[in-house]
Amino acid sequence: MIPTESELAILAVLWKRGPSTVRDVHDALGREDGKGAGYTTTLKQLQVMATKGLVSRDERSRSHVYAARVAESRTKRQVVRELLERVFGGSSAELAVHALSLKPASKDELQALRELLDTQDKERK
Repeated sequence: MIPTESELAILAVLWKRGPSTVRDVHDALGREDGKGAGYTTTLKQLQVMATKGLVSRDERSRSHVYAARVAESRTKRQVVRELLERVFGGSSAELAVHALSLKPASKDELQALRELLDTQDKERK
């Protein structure tokens, strides 16, 4: 199951911070500026995500603590795989070209890409 955009935002908080209360997640999302969702919306999203199996809920303390149940790397692979198939017809190169045209890669990112390409090139020979 591919998480929605708001679910991905919550998961990103949980991946970065680890197990967190609803208040922690809400504050990390910066939703108190009046532009984002309210606290109760964040709570409801976490409850729905728990039902979907995306997060776990520890109810031992007064403030329930939520934790990601899905791995960050696996979730990112799923999202990219779906995007790759739905939008780019399965072409990894086309996806990469579009991504890099929108936001140039850093020096370190370019080095990582070169290493990946070299590895794939060697595997094909």
